Amino acid sequence: MKNIHTLQLMDTHAGGDVSRIVTGGIDALPGATVREQMEYLRDDADGLRRLLLEEPYGIPEMSVDLLVPATHPEAAAGYIIMEVMGYPIYSGSNTLCTATAVLEAGIVPKQEGIQRFALEAPAGLVHIEARVHNGVVESVTCEGLPSYIDTYRDTIQVPGIGAVTYSIAYSGGFYALVDATELGFKLIREEEQALSACAHKIVEALQAQRGFSHYTLGDVGPLPFLHFMGPEEQVGEGYFRSRSTTYVHPGVICRSTTGTGTSARLALMNYEGRLNVGDKLETVSLRETGFIGTFTGTHQEGAYQVVENTITGRSYVLAQSDIVINCDDPLVACGELHHILSDRHAAKSGS
Repeated sequence: MKNIHTLQLMDTHAGGDVSRIVTGGIDALPGATVREQMEYLRDDADGLRRLLLEEPYGIPEMSVDLLVPATHPEAAAGYIIMEVMGYPIYSGSNTLCTATAVLEAGIVPKQEGIQRFALEAPAGLVHIEARVHNGVVESVTCEGLPSYIDTYRDTIQVPGIGAVTYSIAYSGGFYALVDATELGFKLIREEEQALSACAHKIVEALQAQRGFSHYTLGDVGPLPFLHFMGPEEQVGEGYFRSRSTTYVHPGVICRSTTGTGTSARLALMNYEGRLNVGDKLETVSLRETGFIGTFTGTHQEGAYQVVENTITGRSYVLAQSDIVINCDDPLVACGELHHILSDRHAAKSGS
């Protein structure tokens, strides 16, 4: 049974998006930073991502977060995000889930009231504020990545749809922002398949037409995200609400509105001069779940006014389990796994 290994998992969700947190069973990865460790997985050991997001263990709509030792002195833990589109350097929903998991696992001991700590994402240090009441993590607020508008209200001809007006934001990945009403959507759950088909066509057209470059990161690959924006409603002083849906290419409609999608919306509202510092936007998903984005300030990066923001939501633990990886199973591809699976978690021969 030398070909059998186990991974320790904590399954969580934030806003309906399931994040599978890998808490044990993987050897230390090469790389001086969490970013370098992510790049190692991406380039040399992508089998872990595919294993946990494909049959028989998972589905593409899930995400995976691998806990690794932090390399930044202020961080309690590091985490590497894996999704169907690859390895984003940051994700709001995955950060909410990872922060909850490290509290529930005791990596960061829970404290009643408001407690603050930091995690290390591939994007760098992320400050966390958790609200704990009677031992329950009731909410988590995390820093969103600095976000900005790259392209404002351009138009593209999309086969099968026609002319589509879009803006492009960067908020941890490049997002196409489109008006759902202009495309005939109300952003209700019954539209999920139609939203996915529409977004697929728009993203394919954008990827074929052009690429996008970040002001410091440079080329970060083809545009992977599209965010459908519903009408905004002002529900209080400095408080807005909007139905929203995020699509991840290829073919995934997120259960939540996503943290990075919410940050992208804040960047657009700021670009249009419709936000003051402290204003909030609550995005509401097809499943009636929500995240709250708070506009905390701006700074200038070359030609771009960059929006500083936070994302607030709640994550729930779904399960804690060991999964068995049997490399003799024809449905399990271990070729890119053997060198990262920890022998400490392998089944003993003869057991």
